[in-house]
Amino acid sequence: MDDTALGLWGVPLAILAGAIRVSTPFIFVSLGETLTERSGRINLGLEGTLVFGAMSAYAVAVMTGSPWAGVLAAMLAGAAFGLVHGFICRFPKVNDIAIGIAMMQFGLGLAFFLGKSFIQPVAPKLPAIELGFWSSLPQIRSALNINVLFLIGIGLTFVIAWMLKNTRPGLILRVVGDSSDAARAMGINPDRVRLLATAVGGAFAAVGGAYLSLYYPGSWNERISSGQGLMAVALVIFARWNPKGCLLASLLFGGAGALGPALQSVGVTEGYYLFYAAPYVLTLIILIATSSPEQRLSGAPEELSLAK
Repeated sequence: MDDTALGLWGVPLAILAGAIRVSTPFIFVSLGETLTERSGRINLGLEGTLVFGAMSAYAVAVMTGSPWAGVLAAMLAGAAFGLVHGFICRFPKVNDIAIGIAMMQFGLGLAFFLGKSFIQPVAPKLPAIELGFWSSLPQIRSALNINVLFLIGIGLTFVIAWMLKNTRPGLILRVVGDSSDAARAMGINPDRVRLLATAVGGAFAAVGGAYLSLYYPGSWNERISSGQGLMAVALVIFARWNPKGCLLASLLFGGAGALGPALQSVGVTEGYYLFYAAPYVLTLIILIATSSPEQRLSGAPEELSLAK
């Protein structure tokens, strides 16, 4: 059966498949950044963490033959990046945003330098669950070929949402994000909490990078990210620092990213490439819509730089 056999029905089907595939890195990066920002710190270095996580996951998977070992390596690398970022930001008069940009460039440069020898080797891919086994149509089978990390990301979304509302660690994170003075009065060390939150956020972002190199597109190269780490920061603002909102926004961004390939899959040969810019246009619209010098962002932690 050829690619156009489903006709126009192939477009929403391709967008659904693309939304699932493209959204997975956004889910992990945005969940990690949500935890970091709920503690009162913004991390713009996630682009570098994402790319370095992709490289380290691919390299370890090649050397060990295990994609899950690669994911674990990415998590450790991302946590290390987060710890460095958080440690530097503990010093007085240090700007979170400036340090984030520096860490982004450091992560990108280190990934490109260490990853040169892993561009050619082929790493084992992460497993997927074939939920479309019941259909004889290859398009449906492909659309419902769901990677395990996507399902883990959905599960983490609800776990983190529950944790923030109903557990002591969630309360501590929210208190630190809203008032350092109140946290100190409760005997909580805000710097320590932010350090841990930044480390966890970095680990999550690196898992998103591992997905890119070990599943979709499933290779390592220096242009693997396309700015997804930075777009995830805008996504968190759009979701108002709500994990469930991050999941929905990630699917929206994923669907926007899949629009160009979806049109191409049904035979649109002119102008479809313009839709490849849809995620970037969406990011720009969100940043413009949420930028106001006179009005505080609803849901923003009080200690966050964006809220001041």
